[in-house]
Amino acid sequence: MRMKQFIFGLLIVISFNSIAQNSPKEVLFTIDQKPYYTDEFTRIYKKNLDLVKDESQKDLDQYLELFIGYKLKVNRAYKLGLQNNVKYQNELKSYRTQLANNYFNDTKITQELIEEGYKRLQKEVKASHILITVEENAPPADTLIAYKKAQEIRQRALKGEDFGELAVEFSQDPSAKENKGDLGYFSAFRMVYPFETAAFTTPKGQISKIARTRFGYHLIKVEDIRDNRGEVTVSHIMILNPKPEDTDQDKSKNTIQDIYKKLQQGENFEELAKQFSEDKSSASKGGILNTFGSGQLSSEEFENTAFSLVDKNQISKPFQSQFGWHIIKLIDKHPIKTLDEMKPDLESKIGKDDRSKRITASLTEKLKKRYLYKRDEKQFAAVSKLVTNDFYESKMIVSDEAKADKSTLLTINNDSKIAGSEFILYVEKQQKAGSSIKPVSKLVDHLYDTFLNEKLSNYYDNNLEKEFPEFANVMEEYRDGLLLFDLMEKEIWDRSKTDTIGLKSFYETQKNNHLWKNRLDIIVASSTKMEVIKKAQTMLKKNMEPQAIKDKLNTEAVVEVMINNGVFEEGSDALPKSTKYVTGVSDIVKEGEYYFVTKVKKVLPKGIKSFEECKGKVINDYQQYLEQRWVDDLKQEFKVEIDQNVFQKVKKELRP
Repeated sequence: MRMKQFIFGLLIVISFNSIAQNSPKEVLFTIDQKPYYTDEFTRIYKKNLDLVKDESQKDLDQYLELFIGYKLKVNRAYKLGLQNNVKYQNELKSYRTQLANNYFNDTKITQELIEEGYKRLQKEVKASHILITVEENAPPADTLIAYKKAQEIRQRALKGEDFGELAVEFSQDPSAKENKGDLGYFSAFRMVYPFETAAFTTPKGQISKIARTRFGYHLIKVEDIRDNRGEVTVSHIMILNPKPEDTDQDKSKNTIQDIYKKLQQGENFEELAKQFSEDKSSASKGGILNTFGSGQLSSEEFENTAFSLVDKNQISKPFQSQFGWHIIKLIDKHPIKTLDEMKPDLESKIGKDDRSKRITASLTEKLKKRYLYKRDEKQFAAVSKLVTNDFYESKMIVSDEAKADKSTLLTINNDSKIAGSEFILYVEKQQKAGSSIKPVSKLVDHLYDTFLNEKLSNYYDNNLEKEFPEFANVMEEYRDGLLLFDLMEKEIWDRSKTDTIGLKSFYETQKNNHLWKNRLDIIVASSTKMEVIKKAQTMLKKNMEPQAIKDKLNTEAVVEVMINNGVFEEGSDALPKSTKYVTGVSDIVKEGEYYFVTKVKKVLPKGIKSFEECKGKVINDYQQYLEQRWVDDLKQEFKVEIDQNVFQKVKKELRP
């Protein structure tokens, strides 16, 4: 699969950005009467013009032959039924989904969200909050009650009542009883988007307007705003806090102090972590923790101590958190990256949180303007009657009669008709998600709106090839390319590797094309010091082996001499330029910064490479040979007819 991605990757990117041809298309050639048009030939030729290294492929006559050969292979693949392979179909479907994602994006809004998110990432907000819970689809009456309660609490806070005490009394966040609503410091993408927006748009020391999230209504008090500290990687040693029933309440503290003394004496941090740390998840790894930023751990003391360390390998003094006693060693600090560096990650995060709703909403509005759609009111009334109060208890069941009803409920662009049964089945499935919208009539209207949005999106997806020529072009090329890959693997590549007799017979006909130049069986010694190379020369004359020479002249601390030995062809970069093709030890020569001395053990004359010596190249040539013969056979299997008059027009257009 990786090879396929590599082969098609460049082709796809270029095609995606290509400009559709404006010239009228004509039939350039046919294969068994199936037409292939000038626009495709011209587009692909222009796209590949700067990519091909072989000048012959820029020749239009030659390129037409290659293009016809390509299409013949695709026809062969279809004839063999490779398009019906489940693996092929799944891979093609997966790729189409991936490519289609680009057309479901709103570039302008996405860029705005990227820039907004990056700007917010420069800061960290310390905030407390009060939550009044209400379901996302709660009835208006329940929503109003929750909102009024939040409004009353906000007024009390604005009049000076302690926000933390109000959180303890009213917040429905379970942790508020212990932390008074304190959330610590956090940056962008740590909270749900509406909450984040309220926090980052409220000045320091003030209380936000009431913010609505899927959890309910929030009041947020911004306690502090500071520059983002980035992320940090540390190792730690932890000794758990004593239990109330432990007789020696100072044991943990004394143990961590003893470990700290060992560290001051120069003992290894990682080994001490493995031996003594009671954080079982990190002890075996020398205490190292995953990289983290502000607000990602449950201990503010731990975070603050980690970020207070300045130099790599710096070790903190022992300190206590709510979990135990710690010593931290700084591994590395990671400041905020540039916008360009973070852009892919930011785009991915945007697609996964509530920000993406802005993009989806933008596309939905565009689709509603792009397409004509009409609801059959009579059919809608009939379907609506099938939705009952059983929905709220997930007991609504669609009858077989309703499922079989094919009466049209929704028409899109006059060419897509959607039955009322599809909508009622959609409603049945939505029971799992639950909804408290009442009465049933309002629930049906709400569900129909989401159903309509989904169907418009599906219609758009199904018609991407019709609406965007560049999308259709890319999919056609990938579809054919993927088939061709499977076909080549089946009929050429596998055969060339397994057809031992055919491969060796091919070698016999081609072996004069696989020749060795003059070669030397040689030892080459090099050093930047004349006195060292002289010693190496003396040792070579005494027939000492290369390893023995290195052992004699090099130490663990200093490498004085490098030795390369083996059989090298004339012109090899491993040979000094002054190398002579005679046996024996050479004089010392200097080339650039290095002194060289060589010992030629044997001079090997030009000759034919054995099959094993050139097997890789022979396989490659054999593949090309088989492919050419195969294309010739395909021309006999399929009838190809070229319109030469049309081809001459194409030539004039491409080479005026």
